[in-house]
Amino acid sequence: MRESNVFHRRLDRELPRAVKAEGVYIYDEDGKRYLDASGGPICVNVGHGRSEIAEAVFRQMKEVAYVHGTMFTSAPVEELASALARHAPEGIDRFYFCSGGSEAVEAAVKLARQIHVAMGRPERYRLISRWQSYHGATMGALSYTGKPGMRAHFLPMLGDVVHIPPPYCLRCFYGLNYPACGLRCAHALEDAILLEGGHTISAFLAETVSGATLGAVVPPAGYYDVIAEICKEYGILLILDEVMSGMGRTGRWFGLEHFKVKPDLLIMGKGLGGGYFPISAVGCRGEHIEAIRERCGNFSHGHTYSHHAVAAAAGLEVVRIMEREDLVSEADRKGRILGELLESLKDHPNVGDTRGIGLMRAVEIVADKKTLKPFPRSAKTAERLYLHLLDSGILTYTCAGFAGGDGDALMLGPPYIIKEDELKDIVDGIRKALDKVLYENTSS
Repeated sequence: MRESNVFHRRLDRELPRAVKAEGVYIYDEDGKRYLDASGGPICVNVGHGRSEIAEAVFRQMKEVAYVHGTMFTSAPVEELASALARHAPEGIDRFYFCSGGSEAVEAAVKLARQIHVAMGRPERYRLISRWQSYHGATMGALSYTGKPGMRAHFLPMLGDVVHIPPPYCLRCFYGLNYPACGLRCAHALEDAILLEGGHTISAFLAETVSGATLGAVVPPAGYYDVIAEICKEYGILLILDEVMSGMGRTGRWFGLEHFKVKPDLLIMGKGLGGGYFPISAVGCRGEHIEAIRERCGNFSHGHTYSHHAVAAAAGLEVVRIMEREDLVSEADRKGRILGELLESLKDHPNVGDTRGIGLMRAVEIVADKKTLKPFPRSAKTAERLYLHLLDSGILTYTCAGFAGGDGDALMLGPPYIIKEDELKDIVDGIRKALDKVLYENTSS
């Protein structure tokens, strides 16, 4: 491995050095081209190399590069908030800007707590989330995250958070079948509230569509109806984490539109900056901010780089491109095409499921198709498939450990500008990788 003063998250292999990115392709220093089938970690939505975003960032850097969020506001921050208010669900009309998803998640949880304090409910401070969820890697966000393998090293340091089973029908925690199950996984929220003491619960936090810990799992119809009703009955705030599923990824501006659910707080990131600049946001209701203003004075939270003018300029240009080129509709249309193409993989003996919505998709890999028995995690099946696809010039995103510590899936989330023939190239590449990497299984 080459010498470097940098260390990355992956310490087991040398990473290729990117020198150029344009459209849906990334090029390394050796001239090799990679089709970005995952948009990084399901992040790049308007494509690589958009000169209009670079120009917007440059203009803002020349005008006002930095002002602190307690001292000034700026035009791009105000305009981006107005743009998001146009597309957010009804009532979500105030936005707090951060630098990344983990920051936004923690800001949302703190905001929920302060809303309760402002409304005269100081006893509410605890959080409920779901197992096999991902809400970030900082210590608070990791406490809310429900991925056991990711939490393992840090368990003594994590906060007191209650987790309930996810709406993962393929491997139902209760061993039931939908719809005969009566949405048992949704009613688990009420069980947890009653067990823990409902008067102490501040909020329920959930990924609207499950991301990288389950691999694009879409909740069954009616799930969020039950969740919303339970939250309303017990006075609990509903926080939806759309860091991955938001900003057009599911073929709607926000994934919640598919379920007609109205959250109290909405978290977004990743696609908000499109990969061009670190930015995330928490959306909430104006009446809650007014209550905090009147009874608490201020929102007790902040970061040096929150409400960053240059980050907002990048995010604003991303939104403008999406509006101008109707990219949310494109994500919906191309997502349907990708879904149909992935269906063709279901005849493979090691494909247990293909799932997702819009351009947020996954292929689950299994050792036994009939029983859905997963490969052991020690086999690192997802990683081996990833590396084979990487070598063939296709970038995917791995998902593992969701089936009792085992389980493998590849996630796909290409830029919305991808062409249909490129979608076919992705699926063809996955089939070839399955045949090559899992040859012994497919030939037995």
